[in-house]
Amino acid sequence: MTDYIRWFRDLGVRDVPLVGGKTSSLGELYNTLGKEGVRVPNGFALTAAAYRDALTKAGAWEKLQALLSDLDVTDTKALARAARSARAIVYAATGTDEIRGEIETAYSALQKEYGRNTAVAVRSSATAEDLPNASFAGQHESYLNIAGLDDVVEACRRCFASIFTDRAIVYRVNNGFDHFKVFLSVAVMKMVRSDLAASGVMFTLDTESGFRDVVFITGAYGLGETIVQGQVDPDEFYVHKPTYQQGHRAILRHTLGAKQVKLVYQRKKGDATTLLKPTTQADRKRYCLSNAEALELAGHAIAIEDHYSKEAGHPLPMDIEWAKDGADGKLYIIQARPETVASQRTTDVVETYALKGKARVLANGRAVGEKIATGKARVIRDVHDLTKFRQGEILIAETTSPDWQPIMKKAAAIVTDRGGRTCHAAIVAREMGVPAVVGAETATARIKTGATVTVSCADGEAGHIYEGKVPFDVARMSIRDLRHPKTAIMANVGNPDIAFHAAMLPNDGVGLARMEFIINESIGVHPMALAQPKKVASAADRRKIERLTAGYRKPADFFVEKLSEGVGTIAAAFYPKPVIVRLSDFKSNEYASLIGGRGFEPTESNPMIGFRGASRYAHPAYAAGFALECAALARVRGEMGLTNLRIMVPFCRREDEARKVIETMAQHGLKRGENGLEIYVMCEIPNNVIRIDAFSEIFDGFSIGSNDLTQLTLGVDRDSEIVAFDFAENDPGMLEMLRLAVTGAKRNKRHVGICGEAPANDPEIARFLTKLGIDSISVNPASLVKTMKIVAEAEGKA
Repeated sequence: MTDYIRWFRDLGVRDVPLVGGKTSSLGELYNTLGKEGVRVPNGFALTAAAYRDALTKAGAWEKLQALLSDLDVTDTKALARAARSARAIVYAATGTDEIRGEIETAYSALQKEYGRNTAVAVRSSATAEDLPNASFAGQHESYLNIAGLDDVVEACRRCFASIFTDRAIVYRVNNGFDHFKVFLSVAVMKMVRSDLAASGVMFTLDTESGFRDVVFITGAYGLGETIVQGQVDPDEFYVHKPTYQQGHRAILRHTLGAKQVKLVYQRKKGDATTLLKPTTQADRKRYCLSNAEALELAGHAIAIEDHYSKEAGHPLPMDIEWAKDGADGKLYIIQARPETVASQRTTDVVETYALKGKARVLANGRAVGEKIATGKARVIRDVHDLTKFRQGEILIAETTSPDWQPIMKKAAAIVTDRGGRTCHAAIVAREMGVPAVVGAETATARIKTGATVTVSCADGEAGHIYEGKVPFDVARMSIRDLRHPKTAIMANVGNPDIAFHAAMLPNDGVGLARMEFIINESIGVHPMALAQPKKVASAADRRKIERLTAGYRKPADFFVEKLSEGVGTIAAAFYPKPVIVRLSDFKSNEYASLIGGRGFEPTESNPMIGFRGASRYAHPAYAAGFALECAALARVRGEMGLTNLRIMVPFCRREDEARKVIETMAQHGLKRGENGLEIYVMCEIPNNVIRIDAFSEIFDGFSIGSNDLTQLTLGVDRDSEIVAFDFAENDPGMLEMLRLAVTGAKRNKRHVGICGEAPANDPEIARFLTKLGIDSISVNPASLVKTMKIVAEAEGKA
């Protein structure tokens, strides 16, 4: 008998020609990473030789050549006929006694290890699979929870035949693979009962930006097919690799998914089948993994990436499938392969998209990619609609499947009602480089076929579908020959959703991380309303707070977790570069607009110079809220290990006020100098400049806030239509203020930077500050490259 069987213990990464990428990787994991706690179920493979020899003996190659050689894959009907005939040829050819005998011997051995009628997963593995320029993900079939020899043999034959699914044929044609140089192996491995628990996918980079310092984990209840097929909005977890490797064990950020359904097993008349069941409301409201389990998976992912990177001789981001067994409660790795999309992007040219107009929002979801596209919508409700799809249309569907790939290739953008950022629609969109919005919920109900829509993924994690044609700009900048100036060019970042993207641009850290955006967008509740919920007067607001904080021990924990995750995400994105976060700087009218806020805020006629910034922090009216801010920042620096975080005090009028804030922060675990903590102050009030020597004794550095400093120096409200023309950051008086601030800080050996947009908007101001020797200039991410060029030029002329 020919030996067509290889056990996982006998396989490694160099056996791709023998058993394909998927199975050789399972063998590598099984053999090398078990000692590090990475669990891989045991199994065996039918080699690609079994496939080749069977087709040769059956004289199948000539028949397949005749079917596929001149096939036009854009003709969906002809494609379906040819693929169906090709599968029948392979299925018949692989039904030999020889192959059955080999499977019987190996399956018997597996039953001795795991028990009689062991349930197995039967999975295809192509010998050209998982190459750096193609993933082959989802192209061939897998069969789960198969038990008994007859069913295992049947599943193996159907796997072999799936090399000629419609989608696999199209994929090979589009990626330049020869149909007759790609062979199929079949893996048979012990089934992990994730139908009783949870499963998902994780990557050792951020799939949207390509940022490599995080592990990104998605998960849902039941079998993982619901995530890949976009049938659920999964839970998401991020773990920061550098601080994890230093011993810190903290979830950087997590998002609760709806997890609407779960795929489980059921048996009918002896055949293993799956059943899609709705999840309970209780399950939807909790994460499918505990934080400890997510951290365990992150540790496995880091170990796997490290191992494969050493094998490859260069960093190799990984795409990994995991499953939790509901029977034994343990986590297993069931597949690992190199990530083939985000890691392959070029970074020589920075391309940024920006909307230039407004329109009615039809639907919102999770953004995939960073682009914008406009086109006519085509709503696809079932396979019968696929033939109507035309090049350049916007695909709108409840979900997508691998069979849709031929028409997805024609789409200008993709929108789905359901799915997370690792579903099939998201994977295909990334490969094709088109924007997609997944989990848009009402898209198919609110968007009609033929309507012109604009799909925007240019605003971080949130994706939007707008009515009509909204104008947008595309800016492309080469950074290949960009010269970095001596002056640090830093980024202003408020939205954690764009932090990973911004960190991929040339930068020297973050000069201004705005806390207000996180509080407004991720929390939405007044800090005092969470610190003292019983004092919230409005019954409606109390109900909103109860809904938002459900599952937390107390409402204050919700604030600390959400704020620390937002700030931590920004700090992690730029780690180990400095990230300066500004304490909350809402004005009283802005605070009052938050949920529960009206009862905690005074009514002021001029909030801009009222109860804001430092004056709030030690005041009884806000002291409990400030304690929560400090607790969140202490968690970022302590539990998360992100000691690159520096803290900045805004709108600090006098030295006494400054000392009181410093003392209050120390009482809440943020002591200046402890564990390297530096505390800066915004230099935005004329008194900060006039008394800069005194402020230098209290703070480690200054950041000039050019907006407020200009308003208060010139006495002009830049938001007033009548006098806004007098707002001039290049006014001689303002330039003198900048000179005094920079020279005063330098005289006291204190860091001094500027975090307004003045240097980006006016190159002369950038040149002026450079000649003064300012330490850093912080601008919006879109202005980083432009500002670097201006400053480098100014330094050259200095």
